[in-house]
Amino acid sequence: MSDQILLTGIRAFGYHGLFDFEAEEGQNFLVDLAISIDLSKASVSDSISDTVDYGAIAELVVEEIEGDRVILIERLAGKIGDRVLALDTKISKVEITVHKPQAPVKAELSDIAVKITRTR
Repeated sequence: MSDQILLTGIRAFGYHGLFDFEAEEGQNFLVDLAISIDLSKASVSDSISDTVDYGAIAELVVEEIEGDRVILIERLAGKIGDRVLALDTKISKVEITVHKPQAPVKAELSDIAVKITRTR
């Protein structure tokens, strides 16, 4: 299936990271999702019941970013992926990219990101 719903640049402030100062000061995180779902019915019916509520999915992502601290963005991505799949059985796959643009590394770079895929 090639149908997807894309949510790009969901931004929230969280306290995730390995170092104590990350837990104290926090930073912005951005999340992108590519949700695989059969949209053939929705493209004809024009009914929300034939797709998923991407507003609810965006809110779920913000909840995870603003929620309990995790050490690794790999864990944050996994938690988001598990929740998105659990939200609706119509979702067959979700790709989650968590961006940590202010990651505390010595190299000059614009972003560090982790991308994972979860399937049903």
